[in-house]
Amino acid sequence: MALTPSVTLFAYTPNPERVVATAMRQSRYKGNVKEIDLSEEDIKRLINLALNLRHMSVFEHISFSFAIEGISRACSHQFVRHRFFSFTQQSQRYVKFDQPLFITPPTVLNSLEALKIYNNLMDEILDTYKKLLSIGVPEEDARFVLPNATETKIVATANARELMHFFKLRMDKHAQWEIRKLADLMFEHVSAVAPNIFNKDNIKYFE
Repeated sequence: MALTPSVTLFAYTPNPERVVATAMRQSRYKGNVKEIDLSEEDIKRLINLALNLRHMSVFEHISFSFAIEGISRACSHQFVRHRFFSFTQQSQRYVKFDQPLFITPPTVLNSLEALKIYNNLMDEILDTYKKLLSIGVPEEDARFVLPNATETKIVATANARELMHFFKLRMDKHAQWEIRKLADLMFEHVSAVAPNIFNKDNIKYFE
């Protein structure tokens, strides 16, 4: 069975939309933030106002942390280019992989000929990796033979403004298939807890 990206949203700022709306209200309010009492309708209105005015700093006050599995090193190389995320990635130096897993692209899965060629190479690489370990080559050196297809795990944290930028780029139909799938899954999670910020109609406002 082919591996696909798996995403868990395991931590985020409590009441994220209220935090954003409060920041937006404070920016135009001379009183103390403790005096601000917002209804659900106020929260929705203030979030929409911030988006329409491109007052994007208010979205930096909330953050989301994801545990991600089932992506390739090729995907993670793209992901870590988003420098305003914080990343912690599974180490190939300190983790000994008895059976490394490899991601198979759909274009390969959909062709019996391509899949046979691909799997033969992955089997050869895996065999080489195991042989190197068996003769005493340390994990940090044996990993040199592992391909971009190798599955990796990563914890990623970002504020909402950076997530907007990420979604704008990586949910686009021109994005590479694997990171687009990852972005779609992450979007599903954040839209469940902050639907007034993260919904498809708002993507046009994302920067």
